Amino acid sequence: LKAGDKIRLMNTGAKYDVVEVGHLSAFGLEKADSISAGEVGYITASIKTVSETRVGDTVTNDDNPTNEPLKGFKEALPMVFSGLYPVDNEEYHELKEALEKLKLSDSSITFEPETSSALGFGFRCGFLGMLHMEIAQERLEREYDLSIVTTAPSVVYKVHKTNGEVVEIDNPANLPGAQYREFIEEPYVRVSLITPNEYVGTLMDLCQSKRGIFINMNYLDKVRVDLIYHIPLSEVITDFYDQLKSRTKGYASLDYEFEDYKRSK
Repeated sequence: LKAGDKIRLMNTGAKYDVVEVGHLSAFGLEKADSISAGEVGYITASIKTVSETRVGDTVTNDDNPTNEPLKGFKEALPMVFSGLYPVDNEEYHELKEALEKLKLSDSSITFEPETSSALGFGFRCGFLGMLHMEIAQERLEREYDLSIVTTAPSVVYKVHKTNGEVVEIDNPANLPGAQYREFIEEPYVRVSLITPNEYVGTLMDLCQSKRGIFINMNYLDKVRVDLIYHIPLSEVITDFYDQLKSRTKGYASLDYEFEDYKRSK
């Protein structure tokens, strides 16, 4: 690959002209005439929209492309949604600029404008999880000197309407009337809890109280157990983690990943 070549990002289909290529060295970026197979380097191109370039995407030559992209690319999907509003409504544009700058370094954040009768103008933001949400909020407040109000986190529900249409709802204000709803599906996650075996009983009780479905229990060694449950994501993002830590004196750990949408009351 050399300057002047045309490259294509395989998963987004975006095409760019290469301006410069080079190597990464201990002293920074070193310009080179070309980079080839097996080398670690950088590409500078005429990229106007940063969101078109995603971590893990495959770059190929547009004139002589490879047949298929490298395996492993997975687009980051937001799991938790929350409204971000400036305390002072006059800071709305500052918040918008701050979110745009934050998205340059963290492409997994999504945001769109929304209004609230109580809080005024703000943004509906999507995050990968609760920790991700807290980090983003902290960065906005520290790095961009903003005062922000965040609404309670929520998840996306799929509402199946009587006319066969399926709509995605992440705000109670947008929920169709009961006469138009056939049924509602909510997202479930596969939760893995690794805990000392003396806390198994109290954690199973916690999961059952959160509408959890028991899947499996594996003994990793004489003292550690891996509990696996399917739990509605809406139950996990509220106070689940706090209760997990308090019930196990801080010894249990939590990991979860999206499983599927299931019909729910």
